[in-house]
Amino acid sequence: MTDDTRLPIATAGQSWSWLREQLTARPGLVAVTPLVGIVSAVSALAPILILGRLVDEVVAGAPASRIVLVVVLVLIAAIVNGLFSGLMAFLVAKLGEGVVAHLREQVVGRVLTLPTRTVERAGRGDVLSRISDDVSQVTRAVAGVLPAVLNATLLIAVSVVTMYGIDWRLGLAGCLALPLYVTALRWYLPRSGPLYAAERAAMGDRSQALISNIQGARTVRAYRREDSAIATVEMESERARDISIATFTLLTRFVGKENRAELVGLTIILCTGFVLMRSDLVSLGAVTAATLMFHRLFNPLGTVLFLFDDIQSAGASLNRLIGVAGMKPTRSTGTDAEPGDATLELSDVTFGYPTGGEVLHAVTITVPAAQTVAMVGSTGAGKTTAALLAAGSLEPDSGSVTLGGIPLTDLGTDRLRRHIAILSQDVHVSAGPLADDLRLADPDADDADLWDALTRVRAADWVRALPDGLDTRIGENGHPLSASQGQQLALARLVLSDPPVAILDEATAEAGSSGARMLEEAAAAATEGRTTVIVAHRLTQAASADTIVVLEHGRVVESGTHSDLVTADGRYARLWSAWTGATDVE
Repeated sequence: MTDDTRLPIATAGQSWSWLREQLTARPGLVAVTPLVGIVSAVSALAPILILGRLVDEVVAGAPASRIVLVVVLVLIAAIVNGLFSGLMAFLVAKLGEGVVAHLREQVVGRVLTLPTRTVERAGRGDVLSRISDDVSQVTRAVAGVLPAVLNATLLIAVSVVTMYGIDWRLGLAGCLALPLYVTALRWYLPRSGPLYAAERAAMGDRSQALISNIQGARTVRAYRREDSAIATVEMESERARDISIATFTLLTRFVGKENRAELVGLTIILCTGFVLMRSDLVSLGAVTAATLMFHRLFNPLGTVLFLFDDIQSAGASLNRLIGVAGMKPTRSTGTDAEPGDATLELSDVTFGYPTGGEVLHAVTITVPAAQTVAMVGSTGAGKTTAALLAAGSLEPDSGSVTLGGIPLTDLGTDRLRRHIAILSQDVHVSAGPLADDLRLADPDADDADLWDALTRVRAADWVRALPDGLDTRIGENGHPLSASQGQQLALARLVLSDPPVAILDEATAEAGSSGARMLEEAAAAATEGRTTVIVAHRLTQAASADTIVVLEHGRVVESGTHSDLVTADGRYARLWSAWTGATDVE
């Protein structure tokens, strides 16, 4: 997959800008969290200072009773540290989870409104990896990595300040090791950032390879291309694996550089402390406290440096998510113009998919208000593409699609959805009570409205026969529904949403022969009085339409009523003859 076909990835600057906006919107948490962290850091270092003081008192011959006081103070510091550490973790998680929840809503909302062409060009694997893998990566970072890094950072800052407070020379000695840490980090970051970005992209490509082969499993088996499909998945998996190994190798080298910095720093502070103490410039207790404090820095420094592995990965995921969230919608509010009526028209429309050639060639189809036009033709004729254009799911390369004289692109997303609904043969049934599934179309509908819609689409009888009627749980782990029943629920949702225009893309194709007539009657009842476009799987459905449009190779080859086209003895007449012959045989 080339970079120009992927969904956009935000730059680091764009991500920081987005984060600043989110943090600015939560001033209370942003102000309180660091203060709690500072108290936690101070209480964590207090025992070291107390121990240094104890060493000096022991050297000076202080009584043993002082040890009791030391134990009490250390115990108090430990309790305070535990309370404030837990509180800070809670505040950081609350702040981070709020930001991530907002980002998740933005990304999912934008993905749901992406044009079909954009999704097809980027690949469903890229889309799914962002709303699943990337969201999970950022969520894990917020829940575990962010609190640890913030706590460690504050502890480092307070430790350095405290070391200078003990003795500026010991503080300076400890800070001499910091350039080694910085050097290690500067070596690591420019190398790891691109690797993590490449790793996330490779995981998206791997998901795309898996999804495309699983969805096309029947075709793969039919053409005996299993070996080729497996090879493609293996290639993408191996590429993702190789990048992960390279990332881990880089991290291992980084750890070695970090350990070297620890060794050099501890050596410097011990040698400096020895020289200063021999010269009576500092006490043994001060050297002990400074040395222990520097040693205490190993854990927070290691935490910050080691967690850059997770930070970089989460940062790459964050850039990918913000890249999607920041995409400009193809339609937003549109203009204020309202369609004059429900006449739908495709005028001289041409369209081609990025991965293939031109599918439609200068197609013109007019659907008068409240009339039904059925599109028929062989597989690959362009019927579904024309239906998606009529629904506004796709935009033409040239020509126009209008509703009541207003281009669909001028309606805006919300108004487009209110005016036009599309149903396909892939029916989605939500997990939960059947009533909730229906109310997806109209949240304010009462039970009477639901029963009216079900009655209209011939579904009321079997719904009443369900164990709990409207309250019966359907979908995953619920009461199983047949293909026909699922399509009837989709038609009932169409009735409840009540759009002036309905597009049925083979919406009755999954019904078996026994239920086909009933489902066609249900579709006719649901679309009565609406401007309707039907991609007809069964020619009996086309025969009852006001107008039939015959498509072949992306062009309109015939158009007229059923009787006129049969009389014309053209392409439709041959299709009808073959259909009636086949049904007679049945």
